Amino acid sequence: MKSLLKDIRKLSAEEITADFSLQNIPKYRAKQVSEWLWNKSAGSFDEMTNLSKEFRQWMSENYQIQQISESLIQQSNDGTIKIGFKCADNRMIEGVMIPAEDRMTACVSSQVGCSLACKFCATGMLKRERNLDAGEIYDQVVFLNKQSIKQFNRPLSNIVYMGMGEPLLNYDNVMKSIDYITSAEGLGMSPKRITVSTSGVSRGIRRLADEGKKFKLALSLHAADDAKRELIMDINKSNPLDDVMDALKYFYDKTGNKITFEYILFHQFNDSDEDAKNLILLCKKVPAFVNIIEYNQVEGVIYTKSSEERLNYFKKILEKNGIDVQVRRSRGKDIDAACGQLANKNQA
Repeated sequence: MKSLLKDIRKLSAEEITADFSLQNIPKYRAKQVSEWLWNKSAGSFDEMTNLSKEFRQWMSENYQIQQISESLIQQSNDGTIKIGFKCADNRMIEGVMIPAEDRMTACVSSQVGCSLACKFCATGMLKRERNLDAGEIYDQVVFLNKQSIKQFNRPLSNIVYMGMGEPLLNYDNVMKSIDYITSAEGLGMSPKRITVSTSGVSRGIRRLADEGKKFKLALSLHAADDAKRELIMDINKSNPLDDVMDALKYFYDKTGNKITFEYILFHQFNDSDEDAKNLILLCKKVPAFVNIIEYNQVEGVIYTKSSEERLNYFKKILEKNGIDVQVRRSRGKDIDAACGQLANKNQA
């Protein structure tokens, strides 16, 4: 019976109001319920204590709240926390909380698995089972925030959509989750504290621009020419770099938001002087900041990380050409929580 009930979190405020009006329930009740769902993150109707017991009982007989649940919590030697989450249909996803001196960052997933099959990524070895709904994405933020407060006595300061899946292939649910996280009726976080990372879905980037989204945008680049990028990222065949750069330039012109290029440095693949020059050329097409990322080895992958010496030299080439660049060090490698390692490895 329970599974046949509507998930109230999949209804808009207007749809909840319309449902309630059929039962002659006042409009303000819908507002109260929405506040409990998205501002106070209620996981059950019993938590809605300013509503009468009779009304809560009626809701429990007509609706359900399909919140994800924590399945496995792991903490790295460096403090990083990874949570395995179980969805209502028993599918598994993972989210990560990364502590730092100046910020507490939640890395959230947008899909169960991924369809892009990037050759260096553990998640890419999984098939995409389905998109996450907005509530399932929102829940990851709520649970990771609780862990942040519990373990470090500090709330989340930043959210990155860099976990499992391609956010722009689950566009509507990702945008709705961001609304729940940033709106005054939701968690009230600034959109400037949110970064959405894409592998290069050009039409999605243009749609973001047309809709005037205020959050930050990052491109998982990892190679600065089409030939190399196609070897490691199949999406480049349908979204070549010229198209992606045009879309990013369009996004920048519309929003004024500088792009972040994420660039994993692979030994003798994309770490040559020529690769650096190609990356510099891309940075001149659209204002960008470069994150050089240490590669985290994934079982069965032929690529390995560049040496520290080569990484530093590559960084200096960019800097000498006026590129804003930083090295993003790996966090949570010992619990498979680092970039590219999320694969539900320890989940039942």
